[in-house]
Amino acid sequence: MRRITFMLALLIGLMLSGCASGPDSLFKAYVGVGAPKHYEVWVEHLELEASGIRHWRMPVGSVACCWKGPSGPRGKGGTAQPFPDYIGIRWFSFAEQKFYERVFSLPEGLEEKMREHATYTTSLGTFSRPRDMLTIGLAPGGQMVLWINNQIGNEIEVGRMQANEVEGDASNYEVGTRNYLEEHSDYIEKHGVPKEGW
Repeated sequence: MRRITFMLALLIGLMLSGCASGPDSLFKAYVGVGAPKHYEVWVEHLELEASGIRHWRMPVGSVACCWKGPSGPRGKGGTAQPFPDYIGIRWFSFAEQKFYERVFSLPEGLEEKMREHATYTTSLGTFSRPRDMLTIGLAPGGQMVLWINNQIGNEIEVGRMQANEVEGDASNYEVGTRNYLEEHSDYIEKHGVPKEGW
């Protein structure tokens, strides 16, 4: 009998806490990493921290798109819950054969801004939902841009910063570099590797 009473009390407590938390507690942000076409990177580390609550890593690996235009901004990543205060990222640029990293705090009020509903249109009609996707764009020269959106085409730029070039062993990416150059060397020879204007 005690066990049944305990289980009922626990169940009621869980139900009430679920009701009390309301729909805002269901907000889940997606954090992804993108890169400009032809300027592929390998993300070695993507770490997120919600101060005093949680610190975690998100595996990313190879990133070959998507900066802006019809396919972006968007990128590989995952759900960030709870919403982080800080993000740390380290990557290798195949075009430059360089390593970059940056630890940064997210802009003040960003979570609230992402929770605001924004309209978007699809073939099924016009809808409204939060801009719950945060894309970290990584460009040559260590340029970083942050966007939020809920669909490609209604992004808002919310941050721009410079990463630091750091030491690393490019020979660890020998095979990846060879594959990258087989696909992109003609483009790189023609257009170079712009370090500004992203």
